Amino acid sequence: MATSLNDTTALLDIAGVSKAFGSVEVLRSVSLKVEKGEVVTVIGPSGSGKTTLLRCVNFLESYDSGSIRIDGKEVGFREAGARQRRSERDLAAMRAETGMVFQSFNLFPHLTAAGNIMLGLIKVRGKSKAEARQIAEHWLGRVGLAHKADSLPAELSGGQQQRVGIARAVAMEPKILLLDEITSALDPELVGEVLAVVRSLAEDGMTMVMVTHEMAFARDASSRIVFMADGGVSAVGPPKEILAQETTNERLRSFLARFRASHF
Repeated sequence: MATSLNDTTALLDIAGVSKAFGSVEVLRSVSLKVEKGEVVTVIGPSGSGKTTLLRCVNFLESYDSGSIRIDGKEVGFREAGARQRRSERDLAAMRAETGMVFQSFNLFPHLTAAGNIMLGLIKVRGKSKAEARQIAEHWLGRVGLAHKADSLPAELSGGQQQRVGIARAVAMEPKILLLDEITSALDPELVGEVLAVVRSLAEDGMTMVMVTHEMAFARDASSRIVFMADGGVSAVGPPKEILAQETTNERLRSFLARFRASHF
């Protein structure tokens, strides 16, 4: 990695971000830099703010204070003057730079696998139908579903639907891919096929921020792991350091104890 993690040119720069729902403070001054080509995995107990953080990066949730910049550009607010929310048109364009894959597959049930991928390419990227179809077929091939291009979501397994969701996100050529517990809704035997796709994207240099409870995968695929607790970043470092049994962080050690039986 050519640049320092302290360099201001980080692809994703989260600085002092806080977010509350009513009286509940979900994010507390979270700061994190992600360099181009990094795979950063966010782990932590339920309610620690992991999903909310991802949603703020994509501005599906507005953040109350702090700054989130992608490639140097503030995500949800105008650069100059008072803190003013961007127009929906601007937000749509910026969200196209941050692909997101959700826990639930969120495919349009009336569209085929190819149709789900083509929609954003036509509506947001301005591709012709023929070009969008070509791109959709390419990415379906990459995730092992070339033969399912004309299948409806109801005709696909959960793992296949999630792979279509990943293909839909990366087909838009985002600068960064956000993955929110993408295997949590899957039967255990389907988890591997989805994680294999993510591993392939990581090997290709895709920048990713991933929330997961798959510790073995986090260990093997991540550049760094971030441990969140009580709405803040409690620890961050290389996988071997964060997942070490001798860690002195009591909250982290307690969290990891539940996974030790899986020998990650």
